[in-house]
Order: sequence, then C-alpha cells, then structure tokens
Amino acid sequence: MLTYPSASFGGYVDSAYRSGDLVVQPRMGFSAPETMRRGLIEVRRSGVPTVGTITLDSYTRTGDYQALRRALDDGVSLNGFPIVTYPHEVTASVLEGVWSSEFPVQVRHGCPLPEDIFAAISDLGLDASEGGPVSYCLPYSRVPLEDSIEAWARACERFAATSGRGVLPHVESFGGCMLGQLCPPSLLLALTVLEGIFFRAHGLTSVSLSYAQQTHPEQDLEALTALRRLGQEFLSDIDWHTVVYAYMGVYPFERLAAEALLRDAAELAVRGGARRLLVKTPAEAHRIPTIAENVRSLRLAAAAAAEVGNAGTSGIRRETGIYEEAGALIEAVLELGEDPGTALGRAFERGLLDVPYCLHPDNPGRARSYVDETGRLRWASVGAMPIGQVADTREITGSDLLASLYYVQRKYDRRASHEACVKPEGIEPGEI
Repeated sequence: MLTYPSASFGGYVDSAYRSGDLVVQPRMGFSAPETMRRGLIEVRRSGVPTVGTITLDSYTRTGDYQALRRALDDGVSLNGFPIVTYPHEVTASVLEGVWSSEFPVQVRHGCPLPEDIFAAISDLGLDASEGGPVSYCLPYSRVPLEDSIEAWARACERFAATSGRGVLPHVESFGGCMLGQLCPPSLLLALTVLEGIFFRAHGLTSVSLSYAQQTHPEQDLEALTALRRLGQEFLSDIDWHTVVYAYMGVYPFERLAAEALLRDAAELAVRGGARRLLVKTPAEAHRIPTIAENVRSLRLAAAAAAEVGNAGTSGIRRETGIYEEAGALIEAVLELGEDPGTALGRAFERGLLDVPYCLHPDNPGRARSYVDETGRLRWASVGAMPIGQVADTREITGSDLLASLYYVQRKYDRRASHEACVKPEGIEPGEI
C-alpha cells in the first residue's frame, strides 16, 4: 500500500524558498521500474534541495498504447516511464519509501490529450504534474487546439477533485517554454499566465508559472520580474510560484560551456525570485543523460544558486516594456470570453496570440523573431497581436534564423574554448 506524503508539492517548494533555497529539479525518466526507482533514490540522496521527476515516454504522450505494449513485450528501452500502461502496483513500488513530504515527485509528460495520464496520477494519489492546453498542443502535435483545450479542462477538473482526499494538486504551466527558444519573453509570460488562469477556472488552486532561459541575461531578468508582477495581479487568490528552465534550445557541445550555461540559469533563477529550476546536463547535446549526470547537474546548479544568494543580487539595468507587452496580450485574450479556454481558442483564431515559427495548423504563423546584435530576442513581425508598436519591421532570412537558433550554443562554446586556453594549472575541465 502506497504511503501518501502529508505535505504538498507546492508547500514543499514554498518552504524551501522561505529557507533561502532554490529547488533544483531534473527532467528524468526511465522505462524500467527498477531504474526509475534508483534514479529517484539517487536524486533524493544528492544532498541539495530537490524534487523527484518521473518523465513519461513518447508513446504515452501520443496515446499510442498498442505500440507501447509491443515495445514493452519486446524489451525495448523507452525514453520515459509508461505510467498509464504499467499496473498501479508497479508505479507504487517505484515510489514507496522514496516519495515523501521531504521529497515530492512530479510527473512530466508532453501530452495534448492528457486525460489517461491524469487519471493514472489521480488514482495513485500523486499531486503534481505540468503542461497546458496550448503549451502541450502547439509545439508537439497536430491535435486541434480546441480538442486539447477540452481535454485539458476535463483532466484538470478530475485532478482538482483529488483535493477532497487530502491532496493539494499542483500543475505547472509549460507556457513559458514554447518551442524552447526564439519566442520573445512577453508572449511566454502571457501564455503561462493565461494557462494559470485556465487551471484556476477548472478547480486548481496550486500552480506554477514557467519561463525558459533565453539569449540575454538582463532581458531574462526583466521577464522574470514582470512574470512575478503579473502572477500577483492575475492569480493572487491561489497559491503560485515561478519556475525557470535552463536553456532549451541548441545546447553547447563543450562540457565547460554547458556547465557555464547552467550556472547562468541558476543565477537567473535566484536574481529573478524563482523558486524552482529545471536543470539540463551537458550530455543532452548528444544523448539522454545518465542518473549520475543528472545528479551532477543538480549539485552544480545548487552550488551556483548558493553563490548568488551569498553574494546578493542586483536589479534590472533597464526596462524594455516586457511587462506592458505581456499585460496587453493577456487582457486582449481575456476580453474574448468569460471562459479562459474559449478565450484562448478565439485568440489564436483571430491572431491575437501567434507563436513564431510554430507550424501547428491552429497557429496563425505570421509572427517572427530574431536575436539582435546585443543578444536580445526581438520581434521582427507580430502579425495581428496587439503589440505592433514595439516590433521591429524586418525580413528574416534563412541565415538570420540559423544564426538565432545557434546563438547561445556558439556564444558559450567559444567562451569555453577561450577559457580553456588560459586555464590555470591544476584546474580540470568541469570541476565544481
């Protein structure tokens, strides 16, 4: 019989923040139950403020359960944990004695039609997941946005109903991470806040708002400051916190470079008042990371966060209107209907929301962005979004797009190569 923790996921994160700790979290998932359990145990033993993650496999995300069953029967190793297909007893055996008030566990997936997943989570008594009707539909699928919105509404309501069993269900919006890169900060903020409003409308009272590290640290800091302000304005009646994702675009190839990028993500999270950081590992430029590599990155990120906390923080050097732009987008959407899901659907139909370079049929596809010569992410075209006065008007060529896509990878790899040339004797690459 699975023993349920007495404290909630959101409560644990809040408690760590009050103690001055940034919670660092891996995105780790394995198909073999014994490996998944060992991964959770090693993360718990890492010695840093952390939570566990069970990331699901791609067959579960797409609902292809027949192919999943064949893969399991053939002994194929999957890229995540098939929580829907495994009997509850199997998942319970993974969690028993590991999941606790001091070590919450979140299920991460990537599914636009998540009802089966939330049913499994709810039946197990787990209290944390993530995603959203827009953020898990447009980047990852061809599922009609309307279908995703309806499925997410039903899934959230079922999940919210578990609060009657003493669970405080928590959902993290993935809206601040659309496509991983090249989505200007204001749209990321608007989408994650709108998904937070959607979650609240369907009964959830504990949420987190996300933001993915982008191309310019000061621009990112301004964005996180704006996100906290928007959260206070639109979600003050429920529990919420902000979470930063280490850079999700093309990752540096050099280990020193990848570790520098992760340290910068930790600094951003602390300076921006975030309570949680989703880490990446240097291995992710090449392959799925091992348990040991995940733990190493957790420790590196926690050490970097502690250094920033000890040194104090500095504010934004200049504001560029990210808060105002995001607020305009949120207000424009909310004016389209009392139901947030209906409003989101109408917003994409009318082009009031438009994700750059997103090929989903329900995305208007007129917005474009680029990285300027200073490293800031800017609009080249905003389509019909109500923020045209702040956009540059320029054509984006294929070479422009490639330069933007590889900007961070090249910047950090070049810096690491230079530093390696002048490295003092006795210091090994990657030492922390």
